[in-house]
Amino acid sequence: MNRTFDTDVQLLKYKVLKAVSKRAFDGTLQDSYYEIPKEIIPGKQATMRCCVYKERAILGERVHMAMGGNPDNPNVIEVIDIACDECPVHRISVSESCRGCLAHRCQNACPRGAISFVDRRATIDHTKCVSCGRCAQVCPYGAIQEQVRPCERSCKVGAIAMNQDQTAEINNDKCISCGSCVYQCPFGAIVDKSFILDAIQILKESDQNQKYKVYAVIAPAISSQFSYAKIGQVVTGIKKLGFHGVVEAALGADMTSYAESAELAEKGFLTSSCCPAFVTYVEKFFPKMAEHISHNLSPMAQISKYIKETDPTGKVIFIGPCTAKKMEVKKETVAPYVDCVLTFEELQALLDSQDIAPENLEESLLDNASYYGRIFARSGGLSAAVEEALKEQNIDFTVKPEICDGIEQCKVALLKAGRGLLQANFIEGMACIGGCIGGAACLTHGPKDKSEVDKYGKLAFEKGILDALTATNFRNRNKILSDCVERLQSPGRPVCFAAFFQGENVTISLRLACGGCIFPGIWYNKESEDADVPCTGVPVLFYE
Repeated sequence: MNRTFDTDVQLLKYKVLKAVSKRAFDGTLQDSYYEIPKEIIPGKQATMRCCVYKERAILGERVHMAMGGNPDNPNVIEVIDIACDECPVHRISVSESCRGCLAHRCQNACPRGAISFVDRRATIDHTKCVSCGRCAQVCPYGAIQEQVRPCERSCKVGAIAMNQDQTAEINNDKCISCGSCVYQCPFGAIVDKSFILDAIQILKESDQNQKYKVYAVIAPAISSQFSYAKIGQVVTGIKKLGFHGVVEAALGADMTSYAESAELAEKGFLTSSCCPAFVTYVEKFFPKMAEHISHNLSPMAQISKYIKETDPTGKVIFIGPCTAKKMEVKKETVAPYVDCVLTFEELQALLDSQDIAPENLEESLLDNASYYGRIFARSGGLSAAVEEALKEQNIDFTVKPEICDGIEQCKVALLKAGRGLLQANFIEGMACIGGCIGGAACLTHGPKDKSEVDKYGKLAFEKGILDALTATNFRNRNKILSDCVERLQSPGRPVCFAAFFQGENVTISLRLACGGCIFPGIWYNKESEDADVPCTGVPVLFYE
């Protein structure tokens, strides 16, 4: 199986995750995890570092991260110190372009007296230099170069700096866990902790969903991933891993936009709550603006709460492109609903570890959400959904969104809002460029991803937000399920259970034969698949 990633760093990460997953499923991990580095690099020839022994030592640290990383570090992003040694030690350097001019602007601009002239050339004393970059700014020849490490350049909140050993160090008080540094580090020295072992344990201990049912909640950004297979095939692959059901986080997005739009109309100004990295950014850097963050749960948490209320014994594993979701799940408001978070990178490793090739599988129908819930995955989708939800609820309020594509735009919008200069009344904050499709843990990143999300949205059976919510009887689910329990105790054995139909006559085969229903206790009778079921507003039972 040939798998495509943006970089070889991602490929290496995948190989480690796959090897760890295979052993965890087999029950041999604890006895053989130390063999993984040599398994991935079997020869004596180094391909990436100075020697094969260092390569294996770094892989050993990667195995450690794949098994959960440092439990004493609260952050999900960690630095592998031994791998962080290839970037230039000195940030400021003098190139051959220096002409030894008479102006000496560089020397005069230096606040620490670190620049002198030797043989008519500028020389930097790095014991004094603080890398402020003023000399580079004033040099008329551009002869003084400032080299910013990729991790530092990618971190828009200034959470990464070089320690005394000249290796990267993450300031957890500033870090928002967006994972940008993970994706941008060309040596793979910064890695997100994996909870893939937790997911495997949940699946194995369910005893094939007999003790409890395990639900996978997949982010709508999946539509831009797994280009080698159709989404329905990937869904089938996920079920083959041992999941009872697969549910769209996009349905949670429908629920969130429905509630968030009403909150916006009530308060008059709001910032979104969907992106955990953005929420953390507001809380850490703009605490006075935190009161304006929507009080609604994110789509991940919202749909997971819905599943847990429907099936209190169930377990929920979220799968998406986001490293910050691994931090969100630790929040008191989210932890009761989400049991584990995985990324698309980890899902790919899980599938391949069990020799599950989605491209060779039949398609499973995934039809939980609306068009608007699905386009949450790209920048601007949230604002469009909020606007639509206002219309569908007949709320007389005009949303004026400020769509922030990346943290830098978020910063500008929040600064303006704090000073009363922002013309918008709703800030859509997305930490990643492009939205969730730009997440650090995506398999690939590209301009086509936005069009793939829109295409996926148009395939939704439910075109409106309320259509999607009505189809699942969002507001009345508990009563309906209670009614179902009573009717299941009626004489006769239930062989088909058609629930949650609304609108015109519906053919059972359209909605139940797919196996896509997220609710427990649903039977499908092939003999009745062509029967038309009129809308009754309550579950319909067929008896032998």
